[in-house]
Amino acid sequence: MAPPAANYAHAVLVQQPASWLYTSGVVPIASDGTVPEPIAEQADVVWANLLALLAEAGMAPTDVVSVTTYVVVEHMAALPLVMAARDRHLGGHRVASTLVTVPALARPEWKMEIALVAAR
Repeated sequence: MAPPAANYAHAVLVQQPASWLYTSGVVPIASDGTVPEPIAEQADVVWANLLALLAEAGMAPTDVVSVTTYVVVEHMAALPLVMAARDRHLGGHRVASTLVTVPALARPEWKMEIALVAAR
């Protein structure tokens, strides 16, 4: 099998987890209700929201096993910024990762969203 195309794992084995966390698609709405315009800032807001959900569940970025990232196709040129945010917020922890391009998301200002699975 060819190596991964970026900093992710083809598969992650979880043995006997006590807890699972499945998030919905988390969107780039900051806690004050704003949505930043640049996709790199949207990625940071999404990851801040995801890290808050992990903390609330008593989990850490190292518990993440899978990430699905949705990016509006017209913003694919900025994909390296989205992946850099993933790598930075996961602190080098490699997870199974899937990228899905979509024509649009539920609100026109959203350029990306992320859903994840964590296990502890």
